[in-house]
Amino acid sequence: MLRIAVQSKGRLFEDSINLLSEADIKVSAGKRTLLAQAVNFPLEVLYLRDDDIPQSVASGVADLGIVGENEFQERSEAADVICRLGFSKCRLSLAIPKDIEYPGKEWFNGKKIATSYPGILSKYLKEQGIDAEIHVITGSVEISTSIGIADGIFDIVSSGSTLVSNNLREVEVVMHSEAVLIANRNLTDDKKALLNQMVFRFEAVRSAEDKKYIRMNAPKDKLNEIISVLPGLKSPTVIPLADDEWCSVHTVLNQKCFWEIIGKLKELGAQGILVTPIEKMIL
Repeated sequence: MLRIAVQSKGRLFEDSINLLSEADIKVSAGKRTLLAQAVNFPLEVLYLRDDDIPQSVASGVADLGIVGENEFQERSEAADVICRLGFSKCRLSLAIPKDIEYPGKEWFNGKKIATSYPGILSKYLKEQGIDAEIHVITGSVEISTSIGIADGIFDIVSSGSTLVSNNLREVEVVMHSEAVLIANRNLTDDKKALLNQMVFRFEAVRSAEDKKYIRMNAPKDKLNEIISVLPGLKSPTVIPLADDEWCSVHTVLNQKCFWEIIGKLKELGAQGILVTPIEKMIL
């Protein structure tokens, strides 16, 4: 039996539970539940605050954890990152009042910076040779400059709207972050085997993200041209049809280039194009 720690609420909680569900690991998520067991995989889910997850995994209270990379780096706990999960993406950045001229990183010399991530910021300032005072604050870091307790801030940025609403502008991106799966360093062989099964499922779910399965009828005299515009994983599947002048072509397309490719296929005479979402994809 594995035990995985996930955030007890918020966007990371929702994304984590969705990932488990898409990997066919069903878990109840009651609001007052601290520990829940999956019904179709040997897994317990422990609901914690995000900043408690790295320590719980490092100490063995949980075998695994899903946590923001920023929190994991800040806590510097002795656990291993197993894989990146592709959701809850953000960045940690330095920001200053928008009406202040910014000549470069040297601006922060002698300044006071408010943050909830003193560990990451301290390391960055040392690497850049910047001598600044770090003011640790929890919550509402973005108001620090307006109330006069700091000259700039170091905080999480997603869309940037919070900075704009507080008359701040982002001037330096220090790190990019996303959700990661972390593991205790002393898992038994049985638990490692279960972890491998879970990662395999996660990878199958992630591989299918933004992918579409495409089937179309194609004229044989245009087949080579049609294949040339298909950026599939491998060579597309070509199936004969009852009409000798036509065949059926099957492939996988990325959502980003979907409409551009579909337009080219239509121009080359493809017909009856069927588009199916992909739930999982084993590479």
